[in-house]
Amino acid sequence: MACPEAGDADAYSIDEFCKRHRISVQLFYKFRDDMPATFNVGSRVLVSREAAARWRAEREAATAAVG
Repeated sequence: MACPEAGDADAYSIDEFCKRHRISVQLFYKFRDDMPATFNVGSRVLVSREAAARWRAEREAATAAVG
């Protein structure tokens, strides 16, 4: 499945989220508690665009605080 361009999707599968953020699915699950919130639609597990944006902002803030 192709990864949608920014703004195309309101929610991403775990695979799509990982591709967009250039991380492995294994890393996502290894650090699950530090990853964005997910929600279920039937058997699908999704990350909302808003949750992904919050996660990125948190990572940026944490990096800035260290540096």
